[in-house]
Amino acid sequence: MFAIVGIVVVFAAVFGGYTAAGGKFGVILHALPFELTMIGGAAIGAFLIANGMSVVKGLAGDFKLIFGGPKWKKDDYRDLLSLMFMIVKLLKSKGVLVLEPHLEKPHESTLFAKFPKIQHDHFALDFIADTLRMMTMSMDDPYQVEDHMQRQLKKHHAELHARAAALQTMADGMPALGIVAAVLGVIKTMSAIDQPVEVLGEMIGGALAGTFLGVFLAYGFIGPMASRLNQVYEQDGQFYCIIRDALVAYLQGHSAPVAVEIARGNVPTEFQPSFHEMDEHLNSLPADPLAA
Repeated sequence: MFAIVGIVVVFAAVFGGYTAAGGKFGVILHALPFELTMIGGAAIGAFLIANGMSVVKGLAGDFKLIFGGPKWKKDDYRDLLSLMFMIVKLLKSKGVLVLEPHLEKPHESTLFAKFPKIQHDHFALDFIADTLRMMTMSMDDPYQVEDHMQRQLKKHHAELHARAAALQTMADGMPALGIVAAVLGVIKTMSAIDQPVEVLGEMIGGALAGTFLGVFLAYGFIGPMASRLNQVYEQDGQFYCIIRDALVAYLQGHSAPVAVEIARGNVPTEFQPSFHEMDEHLNSLPADPLAA
C-alpha cells in the first residue's frame, strides 16, 4: 500500500512541479518511447549479464514483497511459536526419536500439516527437519547446533540479499545509461546542425530527457524498491531465527514454555504477540501434539 502511495507522490511531485513551472510535456512524450527503450533495454541487458538465473528468477518472484510487505504476518509467527512449542514438548516428554517418522517425509507429516504455510515454505521446513535429524544422530551440544543453524541462516540471508543488491546495482547504473541516451541524442542533434533553432531545441530537449529518465527511474523507483526489499528480507529473516532460538533453548535444558518465550523475543515488534496472548493460545493447543 505505502509503495503505491509513494509512486503516486513521486509522479505528482515531479510532474506537478514541472507543470506548475510552465513546462511542456510534448518534448518529453515524443522522446519517451525511444529513451525508455535505450535506457530500460540496456539496464535489463546489463542485469542479465551480471546475475545468474537464481537471482533473476528470485527477484522476479519477490517484486510482490515491495507492494505486499513481509511474507510472514502476526498469525504466522503465532503458528510458528505454536509449532516449536509442540516440538519441544514432544522432545521433552517422548524424546527425539518420536519425531523421526515426521522427519523422513516432512511434507506429508501430520504434525507440520497443522500449519500449512510453514509446511509449504521450503527453507523453514527443511531448517526444522534437518536440525532435528542431527539431534537423532546424537548431535545435542547446544553450541554446535546453534553454530550450524547460524551458518544455514547466514547462507539463506546472503542468497536473498543478493537479489536486492542486484536491483540496487541496476539503480546505480541507470543515471549513467541515461547519459548514454543523452549523448546519442546530442550526436543526432549535431548531425542536423543545419536545421532551424526550433528543431534543434526540440532535439536537444529530447536528448536531455534521457538524462532525466535515467536519474528519475534510479532514485525515484528502482533504488527505493531495492531498499524496501532489503527491509522485507531482514524482517522475514527473523521468522527463521525463532526456529533456532527455540531448539537451542531446548538443548540448553529449558521447558517448552520457556523455549517459546525466548524465541518470542525475536518476533518483529509489529507482529509480536504479547506474553499473555501467547500463553492463552498455547494453553488451547491439544494435550497430545500428535493427535489428529
